[in-house]
Amino acid sequence: MPHAKINGRSLHYEEHGGGPETIVFAHGLLWSGRMFEAQIAALKSRYRCITFDWPGQGQSEVAPDRYDMDSLAADAAALVKQLSAAPCHFAGLSMGGFVAMRMGIRYPDLVRSLILMETSADPEPPENIPKYKLLSFISRWISMRLVAGNTMRIMFGQSFLNDPARRAEVERWKGYLLANNQSGIARALKGVVERKGVYEDLGRIKAPTLVIVGEDDVATVPAKAERIQTAIAGARLVRIPRAGHTSTVEEPEAVTRAIEEFLAGLG
Repeated sequence: MPHAKINGRSLHYEEHGGGPETIVFAHGLLWSGRMFEAQIAALKSRYRCITFDWPGQGQSEVAPDRYDMDSLAADAAALVKQLSAAPCHFAGLSMGGFVAMRMGIRYPDLVRSLILMETSADPEPPENIPKYKLLSFISRWISMRLVAGNTMRIMFGQSFLNDPARRAEVERWKGYLLANNQSGIARALKGVVERKGVYEDLGRIKAPTLVIVGEDDVATVPAKAERIQTAIAGARLVRIPRAGHTSTVEEPEAVTRAIEEFLAGLG
C-alpha cells in the first residue's frame, strides 16, 4: 500500500477514482481512512478521492512525537502538495475536522472548500479531560477491550448500535477499534485532549464551507456545529437524523448526498 514520507514520518494513503477536482478525506480519532468508504464509492467516478491515516493510526507509522493539531495540519498540507492535490476539497471528521479548520485558516491556497463533520472549534471541554486521560492510560498500558463498550457509545449513535440488522457492521467497527496500536492511540488522544481552540480565527476562513453533524452526536454535540456555522461567512449546516459521531458510517447515504449537493453548488 502506498506511503508518503511527510515531515520525516511515513503516512499511509490511498487514491481512488479520478476527475478534475480532488477531495481529501481526513479521519477521526481511533479510526482510519476506511470510515469514508461509502462516500468514496459514490464519488470516485467524478472526483479524485484521497484518504490517509494520521500518525499512530490505521496503517501509518507510530511517530515518536508531533501529534498536536498544528503539526497534523502541517502534515496534511505537505501531503496535499506532494500529491499535487491543491486546491482540494478538504473533508475532515472530528479530529480531521480540527485539522480541516486549520487548513482553511493557515493554508488557504491549498483548499477550494471545506467539509467539516462532527467537529468543534473549541478546546476539549474540561469535564471531558479526565475520562480521556483514563482512556489513554487504559488503552496504552492495559487493554482497549476494557473501555471498548463505552468508547463505541461515544463514537456511534444508539440508532446504529441497537439496530439488529447492523449487528455485523457494529462488530466490524469494534474490531477496528480493538486493532489500534496502543501507543499510537495514546499519543493521538493526548494531541486531541490538549488541542487549542481556533474559534476566534474562523472568520479568516474564506473557502466555501459545509458543516455536517449527526443529530445524536454526543461527542461533539450539534450546538458545536451551529457555533462553527455562524462564525464562517456563508457556511452551510446540514444535520443528519439518526446519526451519532460517525455519521459517514451510520448514515452514509445522507452524508454523501449532503456532500454531493454542496460540491454541485460550487459550480
